[in-house]
Order: sequence, then C-alpha cells, then structure tokens
Amino acid sequence: MDCNLRLYQEEVVQAALRGENSIIWLPTGGGKTRAAVYITKKHLETTANAKVAVLVNKVHLVDQHFAKEFRPYLGSTYKIAAISGDSNEKDLFGCLVKASDLVICTAQILENALINMEEEKHVELTDFTLLVIDECHHTQKESVYNKIMGRYVEKKVRKEGNLPQILGLTASPGTGGNKQLDKAVEHVLQICANLDSVIVSTKEFTPVLQKVVPRPKKQYDIVERRTLDPFGNHLKAMMLMIHEYMPPTVSRSLREMGTQEYEADVVELEKEGVKKENRLIAQCALHLRQYNDALLINDTVRMVDAFRGLDEFYNSRKTKLLDGTDIFLQGLFDENRVELKQLASNDRYENPKLAQLQCTLQEEFNDENSRAILFSKTRRGTHCLFDWVNSNPELQRVNIRAGILTGAGTGANHMTQVLSHKKTSQMFSYSINFETIKHFRTGILNLLISTSVAEEGLDIPECNLVVRYGLLTNEIAQQQASGRARALNSVYSVVAEEGGREIRRELTNEYLESLTAKAIDQVQQMSPSEFRRKISGIQQIAVMTRIQAERKKNERKQRYSPSQVQFQCRECFLLVCSGEDLRKIENAHHVNINPEFEKHYRAGGQVVLEKSFEDWEPGQVISCKNCGKEWGMEIKFKKVVTLPCLKIKSFSMKTPGGKSTPRQWKDVEFQVKEFDFLEDMSSHFHDLDLDE
Repeated sequence: MDCNLRLYQEEVVQAALRGENSIIWLPTGGGKTRAAVYITKKHLETTANAKVAVLVNKVHLVDQHFAKEFRPYLGSTYKIAAISGDSNEKDLFGCLVKASDLVICTAQILENALINMEEEKHVELTDFTLLVIDECHHTQKESVYNKIMGRYVEKKVRKEGNLPQILGLTASPGTGGNKQLDKAVEHVLQICANLDSVIVSTKEFTPVLQKVVPRPKKQYDIVERRTLDPFGNHLKAMMLMIHEYMPPTVSRSLREMGTQEYEADVVELEKEGVKKENRLIAQCALHLRQYNDALLINDTVRMVDAFRGLDEFYNSRKTKLLDGTDIFLQGLFDENRVELKQLASNDRYENPKLAQLQCTLQEEFNDENSRAILFSKTRRGTHCLFDWVNSNPELQRVNIRAGILTGAGTGANHMTQVLSHKKTSQMFSYSINFETIKHFRTGILNLLISTSVAEEGLDIPECNLVVRYGLLTNEIAQQQASGRARALNSVYSVVAEEGGREIRRELTNEYLESLTAKAIDQVQQMSPSEFRRKISGIQQIAVMTRIQAERKKNERKQRYSPSQVQFQCRECFLLVCSGEDLRKIENAHHVNINPEFEKHYRAGGQVVLEKSFEDWEPGQVISCKNCGKEWGMEIKFKKVVTLPCLKIKSFSMKTPGGKSTPRQWKDVEFQVKEFDFLEDMSSHFHDLDLDE
C-alpha cells in the first residue's frame, strides 16, 4: 500500500529524511503517525541493517499503531513485532528485537530491556537505527521517555558513536506552566535538548493544515452559582465537627473545604499523623478527605452520587472500629445519614451544571448523526455522569447512547494497577475497552464519557461536540481535547460555574497555547549554531545532574540495612514485618517471604487479570486482620508457592531516622534483596523429602 502524504506532512518530514533528529509538531488529527510511518519506510529502505523502535506511553497505542498505521503500509515487506506490558513476549524482548525490523512497544518495555542484563531480554540503544517517540512532550523530568533519552544524551555527550536517529511526535510541547515568553522558550529548548532534536512544523502549507484540521467553535456554557446548597453545607458542618475533635493547631492550618488545596492539606495531615503514630489525626484526616471528595462530587455531578460514595465508605468500615476516634467518626456519619440522604434526594437543590450540560447535549443531539465526547476528571465522575445520562428522560428522548472510556496508565506493571483498585471483591479489567471505541466508531454508541485517556493518541472518529466538564488541566490536555472535535462546524464546550476556576484555567490555557506557538517560532528562528550551543549547554547540565541524582539515589538505598527497617500497617500501626522479610521479583513485585507474616492478614476476593504472565498468576486480595486495611494480593509464583505481594502505600516505614510513608517502593531507604527461589523458599519446603 502506498503511503501518500499531504503537502504539509511532506514539509515536516524533510529534516528526518535527511537523517536529522527532529520533533514533528502537528495538531491532533494532523497525521503525525502517518508521517512517522513514511519516515520509517524510507529509513528501512535506505539504511543498512536498519532496526526501528516505535515507543508509546500507553498500552492501547501499541496495538492501535500496529494495526492501523504500521502493519498496513509496512507489514508485507518488513517483520514487525508489537509488544506491551500485556504481552507474554516481553520477556524475550532482546530475541524479538534481533528477529524484527520494527518493534512497537511501550517505553517501559524498552527501559526494562536496557537495564536487564539477561541475554534474551537485554538490548542496547545502539541496536536501533531509528527511535520514534510518540507524544514526545512527556520526555521530561522523571518520565520513562526521559530515562531512555537521558542515557542517549549521556552517550552523545561522551561522544559514543552509533546512536539511533530520533523522531519525536507531539501535538503540543506546552510551556511547562510558564507564562513569560523567555521561560516558555527555555521549556521548548529543554524538550529539544532532552530529545536531542530540532522542532519542525509547517510554514508553507498552514492553510492546507487548517482545512484538514478545522478549529472547533468554542463556547462557554456558563452556569450561575448555586444559590442554596443545604447538602454541601451539611457536609461542611460535619467536617467542622471533625476539625473540633482534632487539636486546634491542626485544623487552623487547613484551607477552604471542597477544593483541591484542602485535599492536598488533609493528605499531608494523614502522613503527619502516621509518622507521629497519632491515630486520631491520621484517621480524622482520612475521613476529612472522604468528605472533601463528596463536596467535589456534589460540585460536579449529583448530590446522590456524593452521598453514595460516603455511604459506601462508612459501610465498609462498620465492623472495624478500633478506638474512640473510629467510634466518633462512624457515629457522626450514622447520626447524620438519614438527613444527608433526604437532602441528597431533593431536586430543588440539584447541581445547576447538570441542567446546563443537559441543554448542551440536547441541542447537539437533535441531529441524529451527532457524535460527542464528554471529558470528566475522574473515573468515578465518568461513572456518575453515565448513570445520570441513562436515567435522564430528556437525554434518552434524543436517543443518546453512552459508553464509558477510562484507562490504566502505562500498563507497565499489572500488579500495581490491580492493587490500586478499591473494589477488591470484583473481577478486575485494566486495559482500554476497545469494544467501547468500536461501538462508537460504528455508531452503536454516540457519546463517550471519558477521562483524559481519550485526549491523547487514541484513534477516535471525528466528533461534532467535545465537552469539558468540571476540568482543571493544562494547555496540552486542552489542545488535545479540543482536537477531538474535528467534524465540520464542530463545537468545543466548556461547562463551568460563573466566575469559577475552570473558566480562569481555560482562559489561561488559551493564552499558554498561543505562547507555545510563539516560543516554538522563536526557537525555530535561531541560527543552527546558536541552537546547537544552547542545546549542548542544557544537555551537559542534564548529564551532570543525572549522575549526581543517581549517586544520591544509591546512597539513599544504602542508608539502612534491611534489619533496621520495620513496616507497620498504615491504618492501625500494627508492626507486621521487617525489611529482611522482603524480596523483589523482576524489579517490580515486592513480596514477603516470611511464613509468619500470614498470621497478620486475611485473604479476600480473587483478583482476575485479562492477561497471563510467564512466572506468576494473581491470587486473593489481602488485608490487615486487625483493621481491614487492604495490603495488596497474594501471587502464585512459578505455580509452586503463594506469596503476599505488598503495596507500599498501605504501610508506614520505621527506621532509626524516624517514620516515613513512601509513595513507591523505589523511595525506600534500604536495599530490597532480589528473590532467589531456592534460597528464599527453602524454609517453605523444609519438611518435604526432596530425595524421594
């Protein structure tokens, strides 16, 4: 099949065809991936011993790029392998790379292969002649893309040869949150330095691009502020009672209820309570976060959704009241439950944003061929909106057929994804629901209710309405969402409260979008020598910073010996194990090998994953026997032994230096030993007669 390009695409591929490292900057729907296919094809045709890796940042994009773009144009001539964290083949990545002309994989798969020294799994950057990096604006800070490119830049600075050509693809590099042009220019230069690339865009054929990707008409659907909110006020009154239960110095430091700032405050407060082993503060903070979530939901969707969330939370804790704090908090909710439920079911006080959203959807869906995406902030928000759409007679009258689309991050670590799920008794499914997208494409569904997963990369048909509902995001997400409205005369609607933060953020993002374009233009205007000088300076600083950070990280890892570290349940402070009891499998899964640990936990619902894995399979969810806090799950390793696999967020860590609450296993201040099956499992099998 011929891979024909539009005029503006031909313009932006020229630098790459000359063998230069480049970032292609085109809007969502502008055909960046098709341009990458064309460049890859030419590269494979003209480069001796060519080998290409296409890196993506989300699991579902592996199959999409393979099936929709690369296989149709290159599959008959070249050997292509598509590998993600979901693939069983990832464990033979090194072998697959040797046997293929082109691999499409999540960045984490390549990163794992770069650090794994087993022959069948290991690869070097120099094994490739071209790296294509999708959504390359993520190549910054601690991202996996930047870890890979950090190695690349270090090799370049050290003048090591045979490095692959780089091709980055982005709809917007953004400004890094900067509002001044000079700082925005610095941010764009930083992205260019991280990717060791120039940034290219169309200059000659902008009108052609604008015709292919028309800008949607933007409208602000402004809603007057709620005049009466007795449900929200009642929640706030209950929160004040919890404030009064805590020491006065603590509650005075908390910001306005019902805001993200308040959430940040109580998250920190819970950590402080855990570190000081002050259960009163830790538990009050945990419960205040639930009430604040309810206020945020009340502000976004229905009162009944907010009430339901709180009701589920307190129902799950009824049987695990450990002390006076638990009794007070549970009692407070139980005493107010009936009144809250009554207030939540009173339509007079319902959220006015929903009435506006209903009008926006009704107006658009008068045309039976309409397709729309409704973006909401959280998974929970998407489910609440889905319920609302399906139970709304007016929306059913205009034949709205809705589906939910949410995702699961990079998919690099299935176990971690499973453990972060709240409803442990259910079966788990973590990949993008391709059935939903298929039904949307074919018209079985005409409304997608989505989190940010649909903003980036997903191949979704052109929509004539995109609604951003109660969202506070950056200019990159805004541009990508608006790029989903690609049908002629399409509408991009922002449903928000009068004078609210969403409007202010949206206007700021509009300014930052134009600032990004100015910053890119300024970078493109630089002479090649000035650009190279600036990039080289940034790269040398980055390499030195990286080496220093690596040294500090290694020092931190060696700060304590495993025997000096103790783990406590984060909720009840029960001492459950020592650092000596822990092992890591494949540098990802942290298990407890001490048979005594079993007496501290209770096993619950079975975890079910869509994919199978080479060495392990999921078992039951585990939780603290004392307080019911979820700790992780059991895994069956090599079909022989069952081990508890722990999520670090469920524990606090006690060391000679004090207590801490690490967010990730990589943050712990001791070296977790690698799992050695024979050595570590000998105690499990000591009573077996192995000579029989």
